[in-house]
Amino acid sequence: MPRLTDARVRDLRAKKTTRNIRDTALAGFGVRVLPSGRKRFFLHSQHDGQRIWKIVGDPADMTVAEARDRARDLLASIRSGQPDGETLFETVAEEAFRRHGRQWKQSTLSRNRNYLDKHILPRFAGQPITDITAQDVRDWFAEMHATPVSADRSMPVLSVIMTVAEAEGLRPEGSNPCKGIKRYRRQNRERFLSDAEFSRLGQALSSAAPSVVVSLIRLLALTGCRSSEIRTLRWADYRDGHIFLRDSKTGPRTVWMSEAAREVLDALPRTSPWVFPGRKGSVTETMLTRTWANIRREAGLNDVRLHDLRHSYASVAITSGETVLAVGRLLGHRDPETTLKYAHHTEADTERAATAMGTVLGGTRT
Repeated sequence: MPRLTDARVRDLRAKKTTRNIRDTALAGFGVRVLPSGRKRFFLHSQHDGQRIWKIVGDPADMTVAEARDRARDLLASIRSGQPDGETLFETVAEEAFRRHGRQWKQSTLSRNRNYLDKHILPRFAGQPITDITAQDVRDWFAEMHATPVSADRSMPVLSVIMTVAEAEGLRPEGSNPCKGIKRYRRQNRERFLSDAEFSRLGQALSSAAPSVVVSLIRLLALTGCRSSEIRTLRWADYRDGHIFLRDSKTGPRTVWMSEAAREVLDALPRTSPWVFPGRKGSVTETMLTRTWANIRREAGLNDVRLHDLRHSYASVAITSGETVLAVGRLLGHRDPETTLKYAHHTEADTERAATAMGTVLGGTRT
C-alpha cells in the first residue's frame, strides 16, 4: 500500500462503514474516513503493553506531512510519559448532548443532563476519552449498587457519549466500554390488576363524587394512555371517535377508543379548550394524584400506581387474544419487546374477555 499523500487523502470517498487507511512511511499513522464523509488523521500504536489511539488532526486543517510530523511528536511524547493532544471526556459529553439534545424531548434531556452531572461527570471528568476502559465502567457501575435505578439510567447516557466518541474518530470503532455490562435486577414495579380488583376500582369510581378528575382516571383505565397524554388533552385533539395526540413519548399517534371510552368524553361539557380543565389550564398533576389517592384507598388498591392502569390495560388486551403488534400500536410502543413484558400466561389472565375494561368500569362495548 502506497504512502499517504495529500492527493490520495483528498480523493478518499466515504462508504457505509468507517475505513482506516494506513501510511507506509510511519507505522501506526493513517487517516480515518467516517460514513459521514469526515476524515481524521490518527495514530494507533502500542506502549508498555497498552493500546494507544489518538486523533492527530483534520485533513481540512493540515497537510499529510504536517500530520505525520505531529504523529511523530505524539509518539515521542507517549514514550517519554508526557501525553499530548488528549480529548477529555467532558468535551465529548457536551458534543453528545448537543447532537442528541435536539432529538430528545425536553423532559428526557433534563433527566439525562441530571444523570450526567450527578453520576457520570464526577467519575470520568478530566480523563482522556481514549483512556476509559470497560473495567473503568464496570468499577463505576459497581460503585452505584446502592442506587440501582440511577445506575441503570446513567449507563445509556454514558454509552451514547462513547458512541459519539467513536463517530468522531476519538476511539477505535467497536470500543464502546459500556457494551456487555448487565444492568441491576430491580424488583418488578409493574402491578397488574386482577378481575376482582378491576371490579373494586369500577365501584370506587362510580361511587366517587362526579368530577373531571374522576372522568380522567376512568379514561386512563379505558385507553391505556399515559397520564400526561390525557391530562393535557384538548378538545381539538378528539374527533371522529379517536384521540389524535400531537405529541407523546414516541411522537404523534392516534389513540383508538372503545365505546366505553368515547362515552366518557361525550358526557363531558365543552366549556374549555381543555378536555379536563383546571383552574389555570388543564388539570394539574397534583390534583390528579390527590384524587387517585382517594379512589385507590376506597377500592383497597393502596399499592397501585396510576401508571399500573396502563400496564393492566395492555395485559388484558394481550391475554384476551390481541397480537403484540396490535397492543403495541394501542400503547404507542416503538419496540415490540416493550409490549411483550405485559404478556402473562396465568389461567386467570387468559380468561379475561376483550371487553373487560369497559364492563368492569361501568361502560358498555359492542
